Amino acid sequence: MVAPVAIGRREVGPGQPCFIIAEAGVNHNGDLEVAKRLVEAAARAGADAVKFQSFKAERVVSALAPKADYQLRATDPAESQLGMLRRLELSPDAQRELQAHCEKEGVLFLSTPFDEESADLLDGLGVRAFKIGSGEITNWPFLEAVGRKGKPVILSTGMSYLGEVDEAVRVLRHAGCEQVILLHCVSEYPAHPADANLRTMRTLEAAFQVPVGFSDHTRGVEVALAAVALGACVIEKHFTLDHDLPGPDHRASLDPEELRGMIAAVRTVERALGDGVKCPAQAELKNRVAARRSLAVVKDIPEGAVLRSDMLEALRPATGIAPTLVGFVVGRKARRSLRAGQLLDWGDLD
Repeated sequence: MVAPVAIGRREVGPGQPCFIIAEAGVNHNGDLEVAKRLVEAAARAGADAVKFQSFKAERVVSALAPKADYQLRATDPAESQLGMLRRLELSPDAQRELQAHCEKEGVLFLSTPFDEESADLLDGLGVRAFKIGSGEITNWPFLEAVGRKGKPVILSTGMSYLGEVDEAVRVLRHAGCEQVILLHCVSEYPAHPADANLRTMRTLEAAFQVPVGFSDHTRGVEVALAAVALGACVIEKHFTLDHDLPGPDHRASLDPEELRGMIAAVRTVERALGDGVKCPAQAELKNRVAARRSLAVVKDIPEGAVLRSDMLEALRPATGIAPTLVGFVVGRKARRSLRAGQLLDWGDLD
């Protein structure tokens, strides 16, 4: 049995509403005011949390680190990855302001730390959980440092084999992290739907008995909705104020209206999933009589005739004897004469 994980006031797990993380990431382009507008857009869209990234560029990449292909396509190829990340850093004061702004807007503040100093900052801010990116799966010293803080960890698992996920979860738990949520992820930007392999969520849940979800890098919302239908307890999705803004992630992100539409669709899918009990929906009950059938006679039957199966057929509506009871009708005598097409009633039979 998978136990839910408490993140702030929210229980995250099977049977609970899907926890939706609006991934602002670095789509603020280093501008605090843009970051605040992203918070407002996420809150208006109905997200549970808005997530940023916390890092010191020099603690993440070396001066010689090349950009990823998707970063080269979306930013100045002459700029180094280090130079790009320096532009996208948020200062500690900016992150404090963002957390306060999230509280004002009624949305949970989350951020992904990429170094221990940033994790310490977020811990000091009182974040309710840590979100760890896929790239840190094999960064055991960092996982240990975060695990020691004893807060829930949402761990993305892109680029990973199951054994690597197992090792990362063991490191977190050994360090003191008792509550883990695993997100299946395809670390390509944008990811192709054919690579999504959403059934991996079931594998992760079965292997680790923890809530699972999907960090979605595909375009559009269809794959995220399919993940919810398959049982995702968390959906994380990048969003931006404008697809055409400069920066590495804007083109693979939803705009505010698309985010709002996705969240509304997720809630519709959740309602459609129901509780799994096979019974008529309340709205169906009124149609049972009109759509189901009763036993009727196919020709005129004189009083006293013995009813045979070839004298009977099933016709709508279901106001008479149900066809399931035909065995109790065949061989009975007609108590009165019956007209062709007449629905049978128990009072018509001896």
